[in-house]
Amino acid sequence: MNVIDKINEKQLNKSIPEFRVGDTVRVDVKIIEGKRERIQAFEGIVIARRGGSVSETFTVRKMSSGVGVERTFPIHSPKIAKITVVRRGKVRRAKLNFLRGRAGRYRIKERGQK
Repeated sequence: MNVIDKINEKQLNKSIPEFRVGDTVRVDVKIIEGKRERIQAFEGIVIARRGGSVSETFTVRKMSSGVGVERTFPIHSPKIAKITVVRRGKVRRAKLNFLRGRAGRYRIKERGQK
């Protein structure tokens, strides 16, 4: 193992649950406002996951007041307090970019059901 791999190993967050594209997740993000720190939840469908090791990111999309909101999070960021898997979705694609153009609601089947 070289020096860069050792540094990257220290920065990895070990408390990340197993989740895939299509899953509905709740990401608790630490928000700093002045001297105060609070946790804000962002819940939506994981539409993309990319990268590896320390630089791995995932994109979460939700509907807020009829407007689609997407947010990309680094998985191993210290700003992420907790990731909770709400539903496990069954999809056949690696990226769910087609959800951006969908009008109305789109249902994703749950994993484990037929």
